[in-house]
Amino acid sequence: MRWLVGWSSTAAAAVGPGSAGATGYDGETVHPIGSQLLWGDPDPLWAVGDWRPDEVRVVKVDAQNRIAVLGTCGASDEELRLGLFTARGGALRHLTAWPGSYTAVVQVGRRITVCGDLAGARPVFHTPWAGGTAYATAALPLADLIEANLDFGHLAALLAAPDVPAALHDSTPYEGVRRVPPGHALILRAGAREIAGYEPVASLAVAAPTADPDSAVDAVRDALVEAVRTRLAAPRHVPGIDLDPGPVPGMGPAERRAARGMPVPGIGADLSGGPASGTLALLAAGLPGRPGTLLGHGTGAGERLLAVTFNDLAVGGREAELERAGTLAANPRLHHVVVTGGEELLPYADLDGPLTDEPGPSLISAARHRVRLAAGSADHFTGYGARQVLDAHPARLADLLMDRKRRHLVRPVAALAKADGSVLVPARVYGAARRLARTPYRAGLETLADRLLRRRFEDPGGAVGASLAALTWARPGPAARWLTGEALAEVSVLLQGAANRSGVGPGQRPGDYRARAALARHAADLRVLEQAAEVRSQRLHAPFLDNQVVRACRALPEALRVQPGARAEILRTVLEGAGVTGLPPGWGAPSHASASAATRTGLRVAADSLISLFTTPLLAEAGLIEARVVRKALRGAAAGEPLPLDGLADLVSLELWLRRLLARRGTCWSGTPARARAVPSGIAPRRGALASGG
Repeated sequence: MRWLVGWSSTAAAAVGPGSAGATGYDGETVHPIGSQLLWGDPDPLWAVGDWRPDEVRVVKVDAQNRIAVLGTCGASDEELRLGLFTARGGALRHLTAWPGSYTAVVQVGRRITVCGDLAGARPVFHTPWAGGTAYATAALPLADLIEANLDFGHLAALLAAPDVPAALHDSTPYEGVRRVPPGHALILRAGAREIAGYEPVASLAVAAPTADPDSAVDAVRDALVEAVRTRLAAPRHVPGIDLDPGPVPGMGPAERRAARGMPVPGIGADLSGGPASGTLALLAAGLPGRPGTLLGHGTGAGERLLAVTFNDLAVGGREAELERAGTLAANPRLHHVVVTGGEELLPYADLDGPLTDEPGPSLISAARHRVRLAAGSADHFTGYGARQVLDAHPARLADLLMDRKRRHLVRPVAALAKADGSVLVPARVYGAARRLARTPYRAGLETLADRLLRRRFEDPGGAVGASLAALTWARPGPAARWLTGEALAEVSVLLQGAANRSGVGPGQRPGDYRARAALARHAADLRVLEQAAEVRSQRLHAPFLDNQVVRACRALPEALRVQPGARAEILRTVLEGAGVTGLPPGWGAPSHASASAATRTGLRVAADSLISLFTTPLLAEAGLIEARVVRKALRGAAAGEPLPLDGLADLVSLELWLRRLLARRGTCWSGTPARARAVPSGIAPRRGALASGG
């Protein structure tokens, strides 16, 4: 893991001169372990973890005016300096508009500004501490600092309503540690904190101006090309060259590297056969600037880009995708590697792994991804996020009705009717979209709170049922049906409190609001996956989650976005605009069935170990579930009952995360007493365990 952590004190005298640390409750000076100091007192900032030299940049005007950028940023030092001068007047948005994925921290006098990203893949956290405010890009270090206990209300909301921002609000799994929402910045003035949004929000009173589809797609192409080019322009890294133990009989350099779990030098990409990964692989291979491996290292392929395809031997159904991947890999600029896996790499098969900052459903398949990524490059492109930023959430149909664009509903509704085979589908979908367009946000939250109290969890059937269920402001999560009544009541109270809050409302249309919430959840889970499946010396790049790419995708017209196959057509146009043609037949065909089949097969194979995991679960100790209910659900799902598999993934991953957290004995800080770590007393069984600090 890599993060930055800093501190803003109430007064310059709060920290001793030259100590470059912070004074704790007992007068000790604390420092993050494994850190490099970027600037010192009175408001110090550290970078923690295995940052590359080019990933940490500090531009300084004087002792009280400086900017630090951590990550992949396409801005030059002069652009950073100009951005610092502009930020002195209070402007923020330009700090997030450079290509790449990064976190910017600006110090102007005693004012500290930390900018989060739009998707939520690079979040910012904060907590009160020792009379000031500590902040970080990871929640666990702050939880260690304040010895935070678990926030059971947040954990309950994470299971009952994971896609509803009003339920989670700004809470984290750690009591007292808060999250800065996506699209916002944390501003600290001598310890006092403020959360400020830097992105304009469309008005609900006036329809957004109609964007030109061609120019909007061109903007997406330009943003994606610039995002890829920024990665190609960064210095190349040869991982583990100083760790090679030397010749081993029967093993070449590639085998020795694979045995150590080290990636290949240079740049590579996923090539699953889907449109998102294929687009990035072809863009990276086609742009100038030595996109592939380094000469003399790894495959010796020179400038060819390493394309990695995972072939699941345990579950079929992806033959067409694999064939498309092979056709794309015939490009002479690509060097194709196929990684195979049997039952040992199914979801749930290998549940060992490191502790991540937060829980996430991707923990059940981290080992599967780790094997694929270990065959990749030191800098590896992935297509994560493309579906969330390009596709239309079903609730966007209500947005079209609010903007009086009914004719654009014809094709998506016709596609649903064709999939369902019923002539009643258009009327049902139109009626649901019309109801949502006329439903206030507050009423949507109150409806969800009532559904949780009454335990109403209808199972949507097929594409039409899923679309109808999504045509709401908020709906229960797939794991909600297995929570205790106390846990559901706690989340219901949180939702009612949010509904009664003065001035409540997202300030957005329901479809846009739901799409942003889905993007934030996906980005958070990708962050968990990146930590759980981390390969030493490797960097995963997800250009679709870059700020500028997210902005360009949000500018796409609703009418274009809701059409069937829109994502594949947009990416085809992006590639054609970049000079890439000749895509294989079936480009962009959906392939959800194989992933679902792999999950169900993995659950069936690992059923005994999962039932053993829930013999005495920590979730039951916390009052969130009843163990026998979950064990019954696991047996039923393994036997083929139509239960929501993503809900079981949420339960299993949260149980795994809790066990790893409580088994941990270290801390992120030095200079603190041995007790200074998160959840120091474990989970104490008690009545009303869901009393939350959120």
